[in-house]
Amino acid sequence: MRRSAQPYPPHVPGLEVTDLKEQLRRAIRAERARRSPRALAAAAEDLARVVTEIPAVATADCLAAYVARPTEPPTMPLLERLAARGARILLPVLGAGLRRDWAWYRGSADLQVRAPGRPAEPAGPTLGPDAVAEAQAIIAPALAVDTAGGRLGQGGGWYDRVLRHAPASAVVIALVFEEELYDAEERPLPREPHDRAVDIVATPSGWRWLREPDEG
Repeated sequence: MRRSAQPYPPHVPGLEVTDLKEQLRRAIRAERARRSPRALAAAAEDLARVVTEIPAVATADCLAAYVARPTEPPTMPLLERLAARGARILLPVLGAGLRRDWAWYRGSADLQVRAPGRPAEPAGPTLGPDAVAEAQAIIAPALAVDTAGGRLGQGGGWYDRVLRHAPASAVVIALVFEEELYDAEERPLPREPHDRAVDIVATPSGWRWLREPDEG
């Protein structure tokens, strides 16, 4: 498969961080949209294997994860693997006004699309924003990650707010495609004070620590 380009915004004096982020988001989304269904299916199986081999995931009784949007690194095979080994899986439920909530994953047949453009969510009862406090590992979406743990999200700030409820011991793992991992020394991602760093990045080809476990 063709290796996609790695977009990076040009240096423009005075450009706000929020504008830099939006430039990157548009470029990365455009690259993701070029992937074929076959390439996405292969990435889904590879990611499921890679992520379930991460020790923090392999030993977790309860995890928080998510259902990927169509162009994101797919997560359904990963969810099925985790469920098959008996893990309890929390999935996000987006309420009115970006209200944060969670519900248990009970299989693909229980998922439903509640609103256009949103990922599928569990149909079962919600548990409240504090439910993520049970998770030992949190698998989070990202458009890009850098080697210092910087994460570029979709722009709503949902996960940055959610992670305030997570236990300090929970390992946060971001899923991206290979070319969406940036070298923090050469191409650091734009970051704002509220942005929460991630601990591990996983791609279809492997995973790595970005911050050592004892760094919090």
